Amino acid sequence: MTDDLDDLKAALHAAPPAPDASKKEADLALAMKNFDDLQGSRDGARPTSDAPKFGALGKGVSKMLNALNTRGGLAATTALVAVGFAVLVVMPNVDQVELPRVTMTPTPTVEEVLAEREKVNAPPAPKPLGKVAQQPARSRSDTTAELRAQTGQAAPSVVAEPLMEADGSSFADSDGYITYDEMPGILPMPREAGGEEYANEAPSPLKITTEDPVSTFSIDVDTASYAVVRRDLKSGYLPNPDAVRIEEMVNYFPYAYPAPEGPHPFAPTVTTMQTPWNAGTQLVQIGIQGEMITDRPPLNLVFLIDTSGSMSDPDKLPLLKQSLRLMLSELRPEDEVAIVAYAGSAGEVLEPTKAADRATILGALDRLDAGGSTAGAQGIELAYQVADRMAADGEIGRVLLATDGDFNVGIHDPDTLKDFIAKKRDTGTYLSILGFGRGNLDDVTMQALAQNGNGQAAYIDTLGEARKVLVDQLSGALYPLADDVKIQVEFNPTQVAEYRLIGYETRALAREDFNNDKVDAGEIGAGHQVTAIYEVTPVGSDAVLTDALRYAPSPDADGSDELGFLKLRYKRPGEDISTLIETPIMSDAGDAGTEQHFAAAIAGFGQLLREDKYLGDWSYGDAIALANGAKGDDPYGYRAEAVTLMRLAESLSK
Repeated sequence: MTDDLDDLKAALHAAPPAPDASKKEADLALAMKNFDDLQGSRDGARPTSDAPKFGALGKGVSKMLNALNTRGGLAATTALVAVGFAVLVVMPNVDQVELPRVTMTPTPTVEEVLAEREKVNAPPAPKPLGKVAQQPARSRSDTTAELRAQTGQAAPSVVAEPLMEADGSSFADSDGYITYDEMPGILPMPREAGGEEYANEAPSPLKITTEDPVSTFSIDVDTASYAVVRRDLKSGYLPNPDAVRIEEMVNYFPYAYPAPEGPHPFAPTVTTMQTPWNAGTQLVQIGIQGEMITDRPPLNLVFLIDTSGSMSDPDKLPLLKQSLRLMLSELRPEDEVAIVAYAGSAGEVLEPTKAADRATILGALDRLDAGGSTAGAQGIELAYQVADRMAADGEIGRVLLATDGDFNVGIHDPDTLKDFIAKKRDTGTYLSILGFGRGNLDDVTMQALAQNGNGQAAYIDTLGEARKVLVDQLSGALYPLADDVKIQVEFNPTQVAEYRLIGYETRALAREDFNNDKVDAGEIGAGHQVTAIYEVTPVGSDAVLTDALRYAPSPDADGSDELGFLKLRYKRPGEDISTLIETPIMSDAGDAGTEQHFAAAIAGFGQLLREDKYLGDWSYGDAIALANGAKGDDPYGYRAEAVTLMRLAESLSK
């Protein structure tokens, strides 16, 4: 017996035989065949009186095989077959040892097959929850469902498990990080594909007033960023910081600003308040309210719809169709609608049709199906051709591009694309972008097209958001009041030591651009509101972050009570010369109320999501308390929903 064990030990230490690819392939084929054949219940083994005639070695191997009949046994028993083959080939004088005949172990379950697959295809190291876990791995439940569908195995009863282990410890890996695909009791979450690209810049830096007293930027009324942030938080993870544009989050909400009076189509309102996250600084808020229009001219709308294969998901083309149905109900009988679709090629699905003919328009929408590759340039060019045919004096032309962002616009040079859109803009037809779905969202292209097309970019993730954008805010989205609206603030160095603009990083303009009417800027539509927030540090405050320069002249301590001076420029639609609005910003500017406090809460929320360095120890809990106390009149529940999102972010950030 000792000789047998010595021979076995020598065989195990010997070099293994070279792999036989054909043998491996045959073994795998046999295993899969047996796996398929042996699903379901099997007849019990027939009793026999013949005892196995194994030696001591055979009994040991048999016992080991039985012990390995566990979740990990599939891989281990396969390895044993290979070892057994090596022993039979290498061992001398094995005639005296009667080895057992290797048989198939009991059929592995789907969970066992999946576990072995995960060992081979191990995912990257788990990421911290709420930090870089923005691309959660696909949940095991999804893969299990696919395997069950392929093998015909019935799904077991689903029992929700707690988020804690039985011993009270958290469900986390050895590094203390929770991985989403392993978290029990949590529904599978959609993957954020790496193909999503966002247009953003680093947070605006702190400016020293004596060195750089002038801040200039274009207004922005887009809201896409807030909807993307909401989508991610409701999916169970913190958004990509690059997806957070604070001005779009703040401007998502309606505010009760005073209506304009006088010759201008909008009116600015300036207020000051103590900064919630820094007792030594103040917030200067600039609110703009556009006038409401009750009697607008007819609209000529061209729906440019992406029908490529990537649009087949329920939150893409199907949601898009439902959204346009909602919008159609708000159009007037004299408005006209045309539909252009693009996929493998572009085509005019619906010629210009009066909105009163709802049946024809809805029928054209229903015939749209997703399929084929994408040819965006053909669609854009054809849409503008249709818009040109529809154009008439005194009417408003608008192309609405609805897409998941995954399309090749055909004009590969970004500057050429911008020039093309800008030339069409000058004809009076504006371009707005509606983003749908996730995974392919090209926010960079969407923003570029909307900004150069004098339109807006919105992201629609739910039918409720579609109603907000295409029904509640229809006039503002489609009827322009002012083009190329720019804001410039000059801060008074005798009153303000430092300042920073919160948000608007992608809308920054050079100082000289303010007076240059050839420089494009944002638009304000009927009833639109715009909010901009500066954090300013008064001269002499303990919160000043920079030292005075040794050789710099000191500001006059006897300066005026003005914190700064606000200037706005805008053009009436179709005009080339801008109009100037000017007003001082007084140190005792209007008292901040509910509207300003809620806007500050959202600005703080956005900075928390971007991990802003100026917030100190101000937390999500502080943002929640501030927002809760400033919800005010919230007829649509937008502000209450924002508080819910803050709570989700607070939980996910821990």
